[in-house]
Amino acid sequence: MKTDDKLQKINAIFERGVIVDVLPDKDSFIKALSAEKPLTIYWGFDATCTALHLSHAKNFMLLEDFRKMGHKVVALFGDFTARIGDPSDLGSTRQPLTREQALHNVSGWKDQVKNLLNFDDPVNPAEIKFNSEWLEKLSLEKFIQLASQTTVQRMLERDMFHKRMSEGKPIHLHEFLYPLFQGYDSVALNTDVECCGTDQTFNALLGRQMVHNEQGREKFCVIVHMMNHPVTGKTTMSKSQKLGVFLDSDANDMFGGVMAMPDEMIEMVLLCNTRVPLTEIKSLNIAEKPRDAKIFAATKVTEIFHGTEAAEKARQHFIDTFSKKDFPDDAPVVHIGKEQATLSEILKISMPEKSNSDIRRLITQNAVSINGNKCADEKQSLDVSEPLELKVGKLGFFKVMK
Repeated sequence: MKTDDKLQKINAIFERGVIVDVLPDKDSFIKALSAEKPLTIYWGFDATCTALHLSHAKNFMLLEDFRKMGHKVVALFGDFTARIGDPSDLGSTRQPLTREQALHNVSGWKDQVKNLLNFDDPVNPAEIKFNSEWLEKLSLEKFIQLASQTTVQRMLERDMFHKRMSEGKPIHLHEFLYPLFQGYDSVALNTDVECCGTDQTFNALLGRQMVHNEQGREKFCVIVHMMNHPVTGKTTMSKSQKLGVFLDSDANDMFGGVMAMPDEMIEMVLLCNTRVPLTEIKSLNIAEKPRDAKIFAATKVTEIFHGTEAAEKARQHFIDTFSKKDFPDDAPVVHIGKEQATLSEILKISMPEKSNSDIRRLITQNAVSINGNKCADEKQSLDVSEPLELKVGKLGFFKVMK
């Protein structure tokens, strides 16, 4: 690829606004990207959940942009680091996983992102690596040598550690080890570039220091935003909190999930999760016609994962169901096993992934209705000898039967 063509593609990547910073500097990174020598670029994904979401999708799409330019890209599945547990930004220690749990979680990931990142290109296929390949073999002597490359003071500079210290909350020693292991991933991969979310900047920079110390060269850190709500800053995509539009959703759920997102997220979804040209996004007039723009965005996203025909059917299903207020014929059937059950019991059976507090919150928020009537009492007894139409929120529909 000619240098001018590369620069044009690089500019197109930066213009979408997905990348928020490049360390040590953007100009040097662009120069390296446009040079003849291919770079090795990776992104690490910790194995904390079976399903990835749209914020992960944008990361794989960015890797694919780099791969198409001729660079070697690696999707690193953190099956070992998930066994340590990255310090949580929720102010508490994350629960480490077993080896079996970590491998189970990532078993479906390649299939979820196969339409985003080309693993089958005959010339330059994307690769998948597991960091257990090198971290399981790390000797105690080597680990001590890695630990000597940083200080306790620097570790405490990490925002979440500093916050916990000020709140008197514990910081466990194994949580200090996580950045060391993630940093060593960059050394083991002999990488030139690490891409990461803003929440992983500290770890990426520690890896940059290790690359310099161990291999005597530089590593770029490409920092990407997290798809948080652009107005409130609140998290909208989270594996651990089960928030967001997940990539293993069927076409109807994926379409409906995008439609359920706040209007303020429409432009972000189009920029991050599609390759619709910027001029076309601007022409949508999102501020004046948010519903039309959201339907367009939902269609484009669903097309990527399920194809044009399925996306069009999902669009029509949404319009028929939600615009015309119809109850969907294909709503999942839930069998209660008895003729009388409380509202909370029905919800728990219908949505087993929800906690008791989640269910109470849905009821108190007036988000639950039976046969079109709002239900506000979790202890309300309901007769299920005849089928009931249960609606939860804007997108949850269930046919409840004995």
